Amino acid sequence: MSHLAERPVRLVWRDLRGQVRSWVPQLFAHRADGTALLADCPGHPDAGGEGRRGVAQACAHIGWTYRRLPPLDDVVATNLKWLAGYRHPRNAGRLGPMTAVVEAFRRPRPLIEGTEAVGDPIEVLPCVFHAQWHDPLTACLDTPLHARVLVGPQGWSSPGKTGGAG
Repeated sequence: MSHLAERPVRLVWRDLRGQVRSWVPQLFAHRADGTALLADCPGHPDAGGEGRRGVAQACAHIGWTYRRLPPLDDVVATNLKWLAGYRHPRNAGRLGPMTAVVEAFRRPRPLIEGTEAVGDPIEVLPCVFHAQWHDPLTACLDTPLHARVLVGPQGWSSPGKTGGAG
């Protein structure tokens, strides 16, 4: 991909009864080879009926690919919303805590253990969640985030979902 844009266009048309309809796809991707992809990720499988058909037809007409991605699993969506709440730079803490947080999870370990190794969880957890949102740290998002979920460095893939008894 060479470029991405969120909610890049609004398609407007009249339906068979003459009513004005519109649809805004979520993502536009311009590929390095010059081709384009317009994608939707609806909140539920039936969302957008007429709109998605209009987008698919418009994309076919101009030579773009249109993909309708399946809705996120509820647990994954909840975890992403939670982590997104910590994306603001204020949650990175001072330079010291972020460096210490990344170091604490250099080897994968349960969230609470790595957090307590750095300091008071009330102060450190926002920094850990910020690091997960911005990718220095990662955890499996297929299960609800909790104190024993394994957290590790970027690129690490969790073989298990939790660390010990929770």
